[in-house]
Amino acid sequence: MSTILRTIGGILIIVGGIALVIKSDWFLSNFGRINWAEQHLGLEGGTRLFYKLLGVAVCLVGMMVALNLFRGFFLGTVGRLLFNSEQYQQIQQQQ
Repeated sequence: MSTILRTIGGILIIVGGIALVIKSDWFLSNFGRINWAEQHLGLEGGTRLFYKLLGVAVCLVGMMVALNLFRGFFLGTVGRLLFNSEQYQQIQQQQ
């Protein structure tokens, strides 16, 4: 993927994450409460906190995409679980 497209895509993902953080009430009113978040993230407002945390995670992924760090991060964290040793070595050599 070209550098310009990757950067623009990363910025769009970051904007989506920022929208999740800023407009968490809008997401709550349109998508409703998340029972798991209400039980585990607080008494009232657990769903809002979940939307905000999800937005921060989306922003981090967007930054990794824009700065071309996502592939290395993915391979370093879960790459060995998904690929056998030969496939992992081939992927490492392609970088």
